[in-house]
Amino acid sequence: MTDLSSPIKTMKLYTHVERVERELAAQGLNQGPLATEDLVAMDQLHYGGVAVVDEAIEQLGLQSGDHVLDVGAGLGGPARHIAKKVGCAITAVELQSDLNTLAQQLTERCQLGDQITHQCGDILDTPLPSQSFDALVSWLTVLHIPDRDALFSRCHEAIKTGGQIYIEDFCAQQVLSREVKDQLAEDVFCHYLPSSAQYEQDLLAAGFVSIEMENMSPDWTKFVSMRLAKFQAGADEFVARHGEPTYRALHHFYRSIVRLFDSGAIGGLRIQAVAAR
Repeated sequence: MTDLSSPIKTMKLYTHVERVERELAAQGLNQGPLATEDLVAMDQLHYGGVAVVDEAIEQLGLQSGDHVLDVGAGLGGPARHIAKKVGCAITAVELQSDLNTLAQQLTERCQLGDQITHQCGDILDTPLPSQSFDALVSWLTVLHIPDRDALFSRCHEAIKTGGQIYIEDFCAQQVLSREVKDQLAEDVFCHYLPSSAQYEQDLLAAGFVSIEMENMSPDWTKFVSMRLAKFQAGADEFVARHGEPTYRALHHFYRSIVRLFDSGAIGGLRIQAVAAR
């Protein structure tokens, strides 16, 4: 069952998590082993699917034997894809207990439990071994965490000297209106959104160097519009399988994200950096 007690559940992408189990049941996959490929339509909650995860693997130069920290692991899709494709060990940290529990169950069914450790908790105080990770990945999670000083210091402490981070995240592209701030807070659980320049300064202050930022705004604006259109086109089938409340919740979220990107107020960033000491 979805845990609605967490404030982040105002973000409707994270409600009705049971839709994943319904989808698997509809495909005759409610029991027994799974392949990671069986889950890609359900467990990749970021933009671009496994192709983006493959790009992160290449950019980070991940190899078998590396230990990767996944911040905001969600349902575990990227972690499972990396583990299966590369052979890495992954510590997947997720704040939401219902997502973490389902992620762990899916990982076990994909027979990747020996490679992936799921930890439920806030990345700001979850116990992590110091300077133990070769790389850190995070998709659309940092935007939920306003205390960037604490977050990036924590990430820097966890990564080995010379280790890399790969983050995809939102940024502000203009001074945000009260309306946009309220929409971000309610629909995206985002209470602080810096510019790309401020983002870079925060990373530098935490000890990261060689910072590279790629503007993903045009691609993401197109992606979220296509996602909404596809979702609306499949409304009848979705409602028949998951019910009207689940459809309305996701439709509200997808439409809200389209409005935010179309306004030009927010944009997307792909960030790489190196931990220095």
